[in-house]
Amino acid sequence: MKVMLGIDTSNYRTSLCLATEDGRIVAEAKRLLRVKEGKRGLQQSEAVFQHVMNLPELSDQMGWTEYDIAGVCASEKPRPVEGSYMPVFKVGEGLAKSLSAYMKVPCFLTTHQEGHIAAGEYTADRRPEAARFLAVHLSGGTSELLLCERTEDGYRIEKAGGTLDLHAGQLVDRIGVALGMSFPAGPQLEELARESGGEFRVASSVKGLQFSFSGPEAALLRAIETKEASAAEIARATEQCIASTLEKVLRRAVEEGLPREILIVGGVAANQYIRERLIKRLEHPAVKASLYFCDPVYSGDNAYGVAMLGWKKLKTNIK
Repeated sequence: MKVMLGIDTSNYRTSLCLATEDGRIVAEAKRLLRVKEGKRGLQQSEAVFQHVMNLPELSDQMGWTEYDIAGVCASEKPRPVEGSYMPVFKVGEGLAKSLSAYMKVPCFLTTHQEGHIAAGEYTADRRPEAARFLAVHLSGGTSELLLCERTEDGYRIEKAGGTLDLHAGQLVDRIGVALGMSFPAGPQLEELARESGGEFRVASSVKGLQFSFSGPEAALLRAIETKEASAAEIARATEQCIASTLEKVLRRAVEEGLPREILIVGGVAANQYIRERLIKRLEHPAVKASLYFCDPVYSGDNAYGVAMLGWKKLKTNIK
Protein backbone atom coordinates (compact mmCIF):
# COMPACT_ATOMS: atom_id res chain seq x y z
CA MET A 1 0.00 0.00 0.00
CA LYS A 2 1.47 3.33 -1.07
CA VAL A 3 1.19 6.19 1.45
CA MET A 4 2.39 9.75 1.84
CA LEU A 5 4.00 10.86 5.10
CA GLY A 6 2.90 14.30 6.29
CA ILE A 7 4.80 16.22 8.98
CA ASP A 8 3.65 19.40 10.74
CA THR A 9 5.50 21.03 13.65
CA SER A 10 3.46 24.09 14.59
CA ASN A 11 3.31 26.40 17.60
CA TYR A 12 0.79 24.10 19.25
CA ARG A 13 1.23 20.49 18.15
CA THR A 14 3.67 17.91 16.78
CA SER A 15 1.89 15.88 14.07
CA LEU A 16 2.65 12.93 11.79
CA CYS A 17 0.25 11.31 9.33
CA LEU A 18 0.36 8.51 6.77
CA ALA A 19 -2.40 8.78 4.14
CA THR A 20 -3.25 7.01 0.91
CA GLU A 21 -3.82 8.90 -2.33
CA ASP A 22 -7.60 8.59 -1.96
CA GLY A 23 -7.45 10.33 1.43
CA ARG A 24 -7.60 7.36 3.80
CA ILE A 25 -5.54 7.79 6.96
CA VAL A 26 -3.67 4.58 7.79
CA ALA A 27 -1.67 5.90 10.75
CA GLU A 28 -1.26 9.16 12.62
CA ALA A 29 0.32 10.42 15.81
CA LYS A 30 0.07 13.89 17.29
CA ARG A 31 0.80 15.59 20.59
CA LEU A 32 -0.04 19.00 21.97
CA LEU A 33 2.95 21.01 23.15
CA ARG A 34 3.00 21.48 26.92
CA VAL A 35 2.40 24.96 28.32
CA LYS A 36 2.94 25.73 32.01
CA GLU A 37 -0.15 26.49 34.06
CA GLY A 38 -1.14 30.16 33.86
CA LYS A 39 0.94 30.79 30.73
CA ARG A 40 -0.60 31.85 27.40
CA GLY A 41 1.82 30.21 25.01
CA LEU A 42 5.39 29.12 24.34
CA GLN A 43 8.56 30.82 23.20
CA GLN A 44 9.82 29.47 19.89
CA SER A 45 12.94 27.99 21.53
CA GLU A 46 10.82 25.95 23.95
CA ALA A 47 8.43 24.83 21.20
CA VAL A 48 11.38 23.74 19.02
CA PHE A 49 12.80 21.72 21.92
CA GLN A 50 9.48 19.96 22.52
CA HIS A 51 9.17 19.06 18.81
CA VAL A 52 12.68 17.59 18.84
CA MET A 53 11.74 15.47 21.86
CA ASN A 54 8.28 14.50 20.56
CA LEU A 55 9.18 13.35 17.05
CA PRO A 56 11.14 10.18 17.96
CA GLU A 57 8.38 9.02 20.33
CA LEU A 58 5.60 9.75 17.83
CA SER A 59 7.59 8.09 15.04
CA ASP A 60 7.63 4.87 17.07
CA GLN A 61 3.82 4.87 16.97
CA MET A 62 3.55 5.13 13.18
CA GLY A 63 4.58 1.66 12.01
CA TRP A 64 6.32 3.08 8.94
CA THR A 65 7.91 -0.25 7.90
CA GLU A 66 4.47 -1.73 7.20
CA TYR A 67 3.81 0.64 4.30
CA ASP A 68 5.30 1.66 0.97
CA ILE A 69 6.08 5.36 1.50
CA ALA A 70 5.83 7.22 -1.82
CA GLY A 71 7.11 10.52 -0.47
CA VAL A 72 7.41 12.88 2.49
CA CYS A 73 5.75 16.30 2.75
CA ALA A 74 6.30 18.85 5.53
CA SER A 75 5.04 22.34 6.29
CA GLU A 76 8.12 24.58 6.05
CA LYS A 77 6.55 27.91 7.10
CA PRO A 78 3.28 29.42 8.34
CA ARG A 79 1.88 30.91 5.09
CA PRO A 80 2.63 30.87 1.36
CA VAL A 81 3.92 34.45 1.32
CA GLU A 82 7.38 35.93 1.09
CA GLY A 83 9.04 36.43 4.47
CA SER A 84 6.80 33.96 6.31
CA TYR A 85 8.99 32.14 8.83
CA MET A 86 8.90 30.45 12.23
CA PRO A 87 11.69 28.29 13.70
CA VAL A 88 9.26 25.54 14.76
CA PHE A 89 8.60 24.52 11.17
CA LYS A 90 12.30 23.92 10.52
CA VAL A 91 12.15 20.90 12.84
CA GLY A 92 9.61 19.14 10.63
CA GLU A 93 11.34 20.27 7.46
CA GLY A 94 14.64 18.85 8.67
CA LEU A 95 13.08 15.50 9.53
CA ALA A 96 11.36 15.35 6.13
CA LYS A 97 14.58 15.98 4.25
CA SER A 98 16.47 13.42 6.33
CA LEU A 99 13.83 10.72 5.84
CA SER A 100 13.65 11.52 2.13
CA ALA A 101 17.38 11.00 1.74
CA TYR A 102 17.37 7.82 3.82
CA MET A 103 14.34 6.22 2.12
CA LYS A 104 15.25 7.56 -1.34
CA VAL A 105 11.78 9.06 -1.89
CA PRO A 106 10.79 12.60 -2.94
CA CYS A 107 10.57 15.37 -0.36
CA PHE A 108 7.92 18.07 -0.80
CA LEU A 109 7.43 21.28 1.15
CA THR A 110 4.21 23.18 1.70
CA THR A 111 2.88 25.64 4.29
CA HIS A 112 0.93 25.26 7.50
CA GLN A 113 -1.94 27.38 6.17
CA GLU A 114 -2.31 25.33 3.00
CA GLY A 115 -2.30 22.21 5.17
CA HIS A 116 -5.27 23.58 7.15
CA ILE A 117 -7.19 24.34 3.95
CA ALA A 118 -6.47 20.89 2.51
CA ALA A 119 -7.52 19.21 5.77
CA GLY A 120 -10.73 21.23 5.59
CA GLU A 121 -11.45 20.17 2.03
CA TYR A 122 -10.71 16.49 2.62
CA THR A 123 -12.65 16.14 5.89
CA ALA A 124 -15.66 18.43 5.34
CA ASP A 125 -19.02 16.76 4.67
CA ARG A 126 -18.78 18.40 1.24
CA ARG A 127 -16.22 20.71 -0.32
CA PRO A 128 -16.58 23.91 -2.36
CA GLU A 129 -17.67 23.03 -5.90
CA ALA A 130 -15.82 25.89 -7.58
CA ALA A 131 -12.03 25.95 -7.88
CA ARG A 132 -12.11 29.53 -6.51
CA PHE A 133 -13.59 29.98 -3.04
CA LEU A 134 -13.20 31.90 0.21
CA ALA A 135 -11.45 30.40 3.22
CA VAL A 136 -11.41 31.65 6.79
CA HIS A 137 -8.38 30.50 8.79
CA LEU A 138 -9.05 30.95 12.51
CA SER A 139 -6.45 29.86 15.04
CA GLY A 140 -4.16 31.06 17.78
CA GLY A 141 -1.67 32.38 15.22
CA THR A 142 -3.90 33.35 12.29
CA SER A 143 -7.23 35.06 11.69
CA GLU A 144 -7.46 35.73 7.97
CA LEU A 145 -10.02 35.89 5.18
CA LEU A 146 -8.44 34.27 2.13
CA LEU A 147 -9.34 34.14 -1.55
CA CYS A 148 -8.26 30.62 -2.59
CA GLU A 149 -7.90 28.92 -5.91
CA ARG A 150 -6.97 25.26 -6.29
CA THR A 151 -3.83 24.58 -8.31
CA GLU A 152 -2.23 21.33 -9.46
CA ASP A 153 0.06 21.19 -6.45
CA GLY A 154 -1.77 23.20 -3.78
CA TYR A 155 -3.48 26.57 -3.60
CA ARG A 156 -3.06 30.07 -4.91
CA ILE A 157 -3.93 32.27 -1.93
CA GLU A 158 -4.60 35.99 -1.68
CA LYS A 159 -5.36 37.65 1.63
CA ALA A 160 -8.65 39.57 1.42
CA GLY A 161 -9.00 40.61 5.07
CA GLY A 162 -8.25 39.66 8.63
CA THR A 163 -7.40 40.81 12.11
CA LEU A 164 -5.60 44.06 12.87
CA ASP A 165 -4.29 42.80 16.21
CA LEU A 166 -5.25 39.69 18.19
CA HIS A 167 -6.18 36.40 16.57
CA ALA A 168 -9.44 34.65 17.41
CA GLY A 169 -7.56 31.82 19.13
CA GLN A 170 -5.56 34.31 21.18
CA LEU A 171 -8.78 35.91 22.40
CA VAL A 172 -10.15 32.51 23.45
CA ASP A 173 -6.92 31.50 25.18
CA ARG A 174 -6.38 34.80 26.98
CA ILE A 175 -9.92 34.88 28.32
CA GLY A 176 -9.79 31.20 29.17
CA VAL A 177 -6.52 31.52 31.09
CA ALA A 178 -7.90 34.60 32.90
CA LEU A 179 -10.85 32.41 33.94
CA GLY A 180 -8.43 29.82 35.36
CA MET A 181 -8.33 27.40 32.44
CA SER A 182 -5.24 25.67 31.06
CA PHE A 183 -3.74 26.58 27.67
CA PRO A 184 -5.04 26.03 25.02
CA ALA A 185 -8.42 26.94 26.44
CA GLY A 186 -10.79 26.37 23.50
CA PRO A 187 -12.54 23.10 24.53
CA GLN A 188 -12.79 24.18 28.20
CA LEU A 189 -14.24 27.58 27.30
CA GLU A 190 -16.76 25.98 24.95
CA GLU A 191 -17.91 23.55 27.66
CA LEU A 192 -18.28 26.33 30.23
CA ALA A 193 -20.21 28.53 27.78
CA ARG A 194 -22.94 25.88 27.54
CA GLU A 195 -23.99 26.84 31.09
CA SER A 196 -24.71 30.40 29.97
CA GLY A 197 -28.01 32.04 29.16
CA GLY A 198 -26.31 34.44 26.77
CA GLU A 199 -27.38 37.64 28.53
CA PHE A 200 -23.92 39.26 28.66
CA ARG A 201 -22.31 40.49 25.44
CA VAL A 202 -19.43 42.65 24.26
CA ALA A 203 -19.33 44.66 21.05
CA SER A 204 -17.48 43.40 17.97
CA SER A 205 -15.11 45.67 16.06
CA VAL A 206 -15.29 45.41 12.26
CA LYS A 207 -14.22 47.77 9.49
CA GLY A 208 -14.80 46.43 6.00
CA LEU A 209 -13.05 43.07 5.77
CA GLN A 210 -10.77 43.84 8.70
CA PHE A 211 -11.52 43.37 12.37
CA SER A 212 -10.05 43.76 15.84
CA PHE A 213 -10.22 41.67 18.99
CA SER A 214 -8.19 43.91 21.33
CA GLY A 215 -11.23 45.98 22.31
CA PRO A 216 -13.39 42.93 23.07
CA GLU A 217 -10.48 41.42 25.03
CA ALA A 218 -10.27 44.52 27.23
CA ALA A 219 -14.04 44.45 27.83
CA LEU A 220 -14.04 40.75 28.70
CA LEU A 221 -11.05 41.03 31.04
CA ARG A 222 -12.71 43.99 32.74
CA ALA A 223 -15.86 41.91 33.23
CA ILE A 224 -13.77 39.18 34.86
CA GLU A 225 -12.06 41.66 37.18
CA THR A 226 -15.26 43.46 38.19
CA LYS A 227 -17.37 40.27 38.28
CA GLU A 228 -19.85 42.01 36.01
CA ALA A 229 -20.90 38.61 34.68
CA SER A 230 -20.43 34.95 35.59
CA ALA A 231 -17.60 32.92 34.14
CA ALA A 232 -20.06 31.04 31.93
CA GLU A 233 -21.55 34.30 30.60
CA ILE A 234 -18.06 35.64 29.83
CA ALA A 235 -17.17 32.41 28.02
CA ARG A 236 -20.31 32.64 25.88
CA ALA A 237 -19.71 36.35 25.21
CA THR A 238 -16.25 35.43 23.87
CA GLU A 239 -17.76 32.94 21.43
CA GLN A 240 -20.54 35.33 20.50
CA CYS A 241 -18.09 38.14 19.76
CA ILE A 242 -16.05 35.95 17.40
CA ALA A 243 -19.17 34.68 15.65
CA SER A 244 -20.62 38.18 15.27
CA THR A 245 -17.31 39.49 13.94
CA LEU A 246 -17.10 36.75 11.31
CA GLU A 247 -20.72 37.18 10.32
CA LYS A 248 -20.24 40.89 9.61
CA VAL A 249 -17.00 40.34 7.69
CA LEU A 250 -18.38 37.51 5.56
CA ARG A 251 -21.60 39.39 4.79
CA ARG A 252 -19.50 42.27 3.55
CA ALA A 253 -17.29 39.94 1.50
CA VAL A 254 -20.32 38.46 -0.27
CA GLU A 255 -21.78 41.94 -0.84
CA GLU A 256 -18.49 42.97 -2.47
CA GLY A 257 -18.73 40.10 -4.94
CA LEU A 258 -16.31 37.62 -3.38
CA PRO A 259 -17.22 33.91 -3.66
CA ARG A 260 -20.25 32.71 -1.70
CA GLU A 261 -18.65 29.32 -1.06
CA ILE A 262 -16.75 29.67 2.22
CA LEU A 263 -14.50 27.06 3.85
CA ILE A 264 -13.80 27.65 7.56
CA VAL A 265 -10.72 25.99 9.08
CA GLY A 266 -8.38 26.28 12.08
CA GLY A 267 -8.73 25.39 15.73
CA VAL A 268 -11.41 27.99 16.53
CA ALA A 269 -13.55 26.58 13.70
CA ALA A 270 -14.17 23.49 15.85
CA ASN A 271 -16.41 25.54 18.18
CA GLN A 272 -19.97 24.28 17.74
CA TYR A 273 -21.68 27.51 18.82
CA ILE A 274 -19.73 29.55 16.27
CA ARG A 275 -20.46 27.01 13.53
CA GLU A 276 -24.19 26.91 14.18
CA ARG A 277 -24.54 30.67 14.39
CA LEU A 278 -22.67 31.25 11.13
CA ILE A 279 -24.68 28.60 9.29
CA LYS A 280 -27.95 30.10 10.52
CA ARG A 281 -27.01 33.68 9.62
CA LEU A 282 -25.00 33.22 6.42
CA GLU A 283 -26.86 30.37 4.70
CA HIS A 284 -30.05 32.40 5.12
CA PRO A 285 -31.79 33.12 1.79
CA ALA A 286 -30.98 36.81 2.24
CA VAL A 287 -27.24 36.06 2.09
CA LYS A 288 -27.12 32.79 0.11
CA ALA A 289 -23.64 31.77 1.22
CA SER A 290 -22.61 28.10 1.35
CA LEU A 291 -20.46 27.21 4.36
CA TYR A 292 -18.08 24.27 4.60
CA PHE A 293 -16.42 23.27 7.87
CA CYS A 294 -13.41 21.10 8.55
CA ASP A 295 -14.12 18.03 10.69
CA PRO A 296 -13.60 19.27 14.29
CA VAL A 297 -10.99 16.53 14.83
CA TYR A 298 -8.86 18.10 12.07
CA SER A 299 -9.70 21.76 12.69
CA GLY A 300 -6.69 22.08 14.98
CA ASP A 301 -3.11 21.69 13.80
CA ASN A 302 -2.52 18.36 12.07
CA ALA A 303 -0.42 16.69 9.37
CA TYR A 304 -3.27 15.16 7.35
CA GLY A 305 -3.71 18.11 5.00
CA VAL A 306 0.06 18.28 4.57
CA ALA A 307 0.12 14.61 3.52
CA MET A 308 -2.65 15.14 0.97
CA LEU A 309 -0.80 18.12 -0.50
CA GLY A 310 2.19 15.82 -0.81
CA TRP A 311 0.15 13.56 -3.09
CA LYS A 312 -0.80 16.52 -5.29
CA LYS A 313 2.83 17.57 -5.52
CA LEU A 314 3.95 14.04 -6.32
CA LYS A 315 1.50 13.75 -9.21
CA THR A 316 2.52 17.15 -10.53
CA ASN A 317 6.19 16.21 -10.21
CA ILE A 318 5.64 12.97 -12.15
CA LYS A 319 4.02 14.92 -14.97
